[in-house]
Amino acid sequence: MAAAAATPGFEHMGLDGRLLRAVAELGWAAPTAIQAEAIPLALEGRDILARARTGSGKTGAYGLPLLQHLLRVKAAPSAVPQAVRALVLVPSKELGQQVVRSLRQLATFCARDVRVADLCAHADLAAQRPVLMEKPDVVVGTPGRVLAHVGARSLSLRHSLELLVLDEADLLLNFGCGQDIRALLCHLPKIYQALLLSATFSPDVEALKELVLHNPVTLCPPEPRLPGPSQLRQFGVRCGTEEEKFLLLCALLKLGVLRGRALLFVGTTPRCYRLKLFLEQFGVPACALNSELPARSRCHIITQFNRGVYDYIVATDEEAPAAPPEHPPRKKQRKGVAPSKDRGKGKDKDKGKDKDSEYGVARGIDFQNVAVVINFDVPPTVESYIHRVGRTARADNPGTALTFALPEEEEGMARIEDALAGENGESMLQPYKFRMEEIEGLRYRCRDAMRSVTKQAVKEARLREIKDELLNSEKLKAYFEDNPRDLHVLRHDKPLHPAIVKPHLRNVPDYLVPPSLRGVAKPDRKKRRRVLNTGAKRRRGATSRGSGNPLQSFKYARHRAKRPAAPPS
Repeated sequence: MAAAAATPGFEHMGLDGRLLRAVAELGWAAPTAIQAEAIPLALEGRDILARARTGSGKTGAYGLPLLQHLLRVKAAPSAVPQAVRALVLVPSKELGQQVVRSLRQLATFCARDVRVADLCAHADLAAQRPVLMEKPDVVVGTPGRVLAHVGARSLSLRHSLELLVLDEADLLLNFGCGQDIRALLCHLPKIYQALLLSATFSPDVEALKELVLHNPVTLCPPEPRLPGPSQLRQFGVRCGTEEEKFLLLCALLKLGVLRGRALLFVGTTPRCYRLKLFLEQFGVPACALNSELPARSRCHIITQFNRGVYDYIVATDEEAPAAPPEHPPRKKQRKGVAPSKDRGKGKDKDKGKDKDSEYGVARGIDFQNVAVVINFDVPPTVESYIHRVGRTARADNPGTALTFALPEEEEGMARIEDALAGENGESMLQPYKFRMEEIEGLRYRCRDAMRSVTKQAVKEARLREIKDELLNSEKLKAYFEDNPRDLHVLRHDKPLHPAIVKPHLRNVPDYLVPPSLRGVAKPDRKKRRRVLNTGAKRRRGATSRGSGNPLQSFKYARHRAKRPAAPPS
């Protein structure tokens, strides 16, 4: 009781009544650990270095004092003219749009007094100049985009900036933004308040702290890296072959064993489209989310997912773009002769090609109401696993995480288990007890679907989706700005169909459902019933009753010949 009483509520922090009203509208009953520690110190004007895990409320921890500072300054009798007083630097465009949305929600009841500009929404600098000419109170953007505007003289910060926020600082450095941040510091005033928030404290973050912060307060609220087992269930699945991965995923989704919305993480962009095409074979709509798509399309995918438009996202989580080569490029090769080192490989020839360096999915992005996270490929690092799995079990909601591991991925799996071991040394990843022999009936369907998803089909799917998204984002950009409701028509989970889709794979008849799962599994019976009824209308005299077993779904109807009419007597 004493500990609960020592933590002040939002109403005891000296916040403006309009901000308290917005907090109540958002349903924030009490501040989180990082908010309870950071907000009072930030309101005092202290520089802060804070570490808190994903989903701990870091945006509110700096958003509320930022808005309170602006309201206090603008309400003063000697208020200076309109100017850019706060700058929030984010590592990715997706996170930038999320931060803008959160700040505007907190400023709902003081929107006339505080204006927030989003530099992540448009790709063209010229389109953002009119917004910056109005001198918004808060600017949110990536370091590269902000520095470009400063260089173009459409944004001036030297004489007006009072508050600087670096959100997800460790990811800012991982994305190679360190040089942009250092260059940007040359255009800032000598005195300003700075807040640096990060999920981890790396040596690079410590170096950035020396550059940006002045006599900071370091905050590390005691909290687990992931929710406890009562809220987050983590399972590891050992798969002998790649085919078993696809087979198990097909069984879990088509039999309805895993329910709710899910994020499926893979390692590379080609695998992202391969898994999407594989799911299309079974009538499971999913959308691909990767760095090849335009920023507006990626943000729109996340928004539609959060609104419940679709249930499955197949995503990559390229946390860091490919580093620039340390050595100068080789001399031009003779025409028609490939370098001997890379001859015949081509495995990674599109690695880093046409990818957005400001892309990030697993870190910071707030996917809402995610019931399951499936690591179809084992994450490359422990931190990547934490940030992937952190997309579920948010707030007080339960969640489940499944990680599929091949024999060659066992080393990475063991590294994750060791890092997340409990105090008694027990692994937090429990073995997923699933009898693969019970779903052998689905194996031939899985092989059929995998044969249809060829490398050529994956290549065509990537090209088709990119072209469609470019058309939508460029030619229809002005139309969608004038008609935002029509954006709902643009669905990102539409079938790509570069592979031949076989309709019979959509339905799972009862004779393929394992006996032990018949009380648990819930196949999509509505779709199957609709298909059967449609077929019954086409076949004269057929009925749609039956268990779905083709050996039991036929009825023999003996047709009697009509007797000739009796001659009139």
